[in-house]
Formats: sequence, structure tokens, C-alpha cells
Amino acid sequence: MNLDVNTLFMVTIYVEAILGLLLLFVWAQNTQIHAVAWWGFAHLIRAASVVLFGMYGNAPDLVTIDLANALLFTAFAVTWTGARVFDGRPVEPVYLVTGAVIWLLVCRLPVLADAVEARAMIASGIITAYTWLTAYEFWRGRSEQLVSRWPAIFMLFAHGSLFLLRTPLVTMLPWSPTNNMFGSVWLTVLSFEALLFTISIAFILLAMAKERTELRHRTAAMIDPLTGIANRRAFLHDAALLAKRHSGNPRPTAVLLIDLDHFKSINDRFGHALGDRVLEIFSDAARQSVRISDLIGRLGGEEFAAVLYDTSRDKAVAVGERMRETFARMAQEVDGRPVCATMSVGIVHCEEAVLDVPELLAQADQALYFAKESGRNRVEVASLEMILDRQGNEHATSATSLAAIAAKNAA
Repeated sequence: MNLDVNTLFMVTIYVEAILGLLLLFVWAQNTQIHAVAWWGFAHLIRAASVVLFGMYGNAPDLVTIDLANALLFTAFAVTWTGARVFDGRPVEPVYLVTGAVIWLLVCRLPVLADAVEARAMIASGIITAYTWLTAYEFWRGRSEQLVSRWPAIFMLFAHGSLFLLRTPLVTMLPWSPTNNMFGSVWLTVLSFEALLFTISIAFILLAMAKERTELRHRTAAMIDPLTGIANRRAFLHDAALLAKRHSGNPRPTAVLLIDLDHFKSINDRFGHALGDRVLEIFSDAARQSVRISDLIGRLGGEEFAAVLYDTSRDKAVAVGERMRETFARMAQEVDGRPVCATMSVGIVHCEEAVLDVPELLAQADQALYFAKESGRNRVEVASLEMILDRQGNEHATSATSLAAIAAKNAA
């Protein structure tokens, strides 16, 4: 099937312009993702360059070749800059125009004035460089769990590779010396591929922006905004998933319940802003003390919990002590104030086939109670005697209260 390149050029202009306006419209709806605006302007600049290419034969080569290519390179540079902005990296103004400047200087060299293939190779190299740099920027940010990032990397790499092969392949393709510039079969292939790439990459980039927005919304709902660790809902959800995994492969597990000592007093003496700093310091100390695979979350106020999967009793105690010592050291002085904050830890160790985290938290609370009663700033491990002892105390207290009420009523 023969494709009319002039028609492809016209379609490409409309598609580039429409996609550019679409991206800008999407950005206007959510201006927090600035990269979308960069990508929108890149499409519009590319549309302008194609317009100039389409004027070949009716306008000077300075406009239809030199300036058109300079705009094309700038468009790819803007796309690359958008990728940098997307992952929070700074804009590099110099590199935005480097490709265009190199091209315009090369065009002025007498030795390359009539060297069409050499100039084509330089142009292809510039496009490939910017395209691969864009793919590299997305690759650098791969730690962010965006599924649409991977097809973007693949397509950008493939598109750059095709441009890099442009000059070597041109001699292998049919060429009629009687045709004008648009008669090249290779130019037809490039034009058609560029059109498909333009449409595909625009929607993939939009998908990336949408996916990131949704990911941040999910994260905001599951992460405590002050400490940056899981909130109560997320912690219990992850613990439930861990319990399901445990049922298929039971492993010794420890649950830690942590409470910051005299935290209300810290707020009263130093203010809530410094109290917030203490909570942030605890989260840093906790993250330094546990493994990446361990769960840790803020249950509310100054109360935190952790689940250490596949951990012995002694190791769990060591983690609790390390966390306690690290926090005491880091919170000795906060923002120049002698806070001397400490924490108490209650631990329960489970080797059962069923992992009931809410029940284990209740048992860890018994151990935490004893840590508080024993002077605070310490780690206590729950035991059967400890639980029975507290239950006995609670029953005795309840009985005493009932006797007092009965005596009062009798009087």
C-alpha cells in the first residue's frame, strides 16, 4: 500500500496540535503535575516544525530545513525536560537549546553544506540523544511503582533507535532520483512511525500522570501525614495480609506496642509544634531499628505498633531495645530544647499457626502496662503470668468497687 507523505504530514500536524492542546487542558485541570504542561508544549512545537517541513520547495531551505529541524530538536528537548520535571529533577535551560544550536552551527559549515547524508546523521543523532535521555529519566525514577512507566521507556528507546538507523538504512530502501524530498520511502516510514509514536506516547504520558495522582491519593489515605509511616488503617490492613500469608507458611512473629512516655507533658512544656517534632524523631528512630520487611504504624496519638515477621523472641527484644536507645539519644535535645523524651515497649512473641494481630496487640498492651508500671523507658515481654496477674488485679479492683458501692447503698 502506498502512503501519501503529504497527507501524513497534514495528519501529523493536526494530531500534534490536538494532542498538545489536550495535554495542556489536562494540566489546567491539575496544575500540580507540571510535566504535563511541558509535554503539551512539546507537541505544539513539534506541530510547528512539521508545518515548516511541509513548506519545502515553497520557502527557503533556511526555514524548511534549518529552522524546522531546530524546532524539532527543541520539541524533543522539551519532552526530555518534562520527564525530568515529572520525577522532581531541575530544569536544565542550557540543554533545552543545545541540540538546536548545534544543528544551526553545523548548517553553517561549508563542508556540510551539500552533505545531505552527514547532516541527516547529525539530525538523527540529536533526536536519538534527547529521546534516549527521556527514556533514561523515566528509568531513573523506576522505584516509583508506576506500571505505565515501562511501556514509555520501551517506546522511547525504540523510537530513538529507529532514528539512529535512519542514514544506514536509507541506502537499502528504494529511491527514485526523479522524486522530490517527499518521495523517499524511508521518509514515508519515518513519518508513519512518528505519527503512531506521537499518539501512543501522548496517551502513555497521560496514563503516567493519572496513575501517579491515583497513587498519591491512595498513599495519602494510608500514610500518617506527620510521621510518614502507615496510619492505623493501613497498619491493620497490612497486618491482616501478613496473617493470611502466615497461615500458609507459619513463622515466629513478634508484635510490639510502643508508647512515648509523658508525651502530654512534653506538649504542655514545649508546645505542640515541638511535640510533633518528637513524633517525627520517633518515626525516624523506628525506621532505623526495623527491617524493610517489618510493619510499623501509628495507631493514634503517641501510640505506635510494629510486627516483626520471622523473628525470634531474643531478636524482637533486641529490636525493641535498639529502638528505645536510638529514640532516647535522638530525642535528648530537640531544636535546642532539653526534651529528654523516652518510650516504653510491650512485646508479645507468637509461634502459633494462626496469627491474630488484634489479639496479640491486646497482649502486647499488657506488657506495655507493666513497662509503664515498672518505671517507663523499658522493654517488657508479655508472659502468661503477667497477663493473669493483671487480670487478677482488674478483678480485684472490680470487686473492691462493687463492695464500696454495696456499702454505700446499705448506708
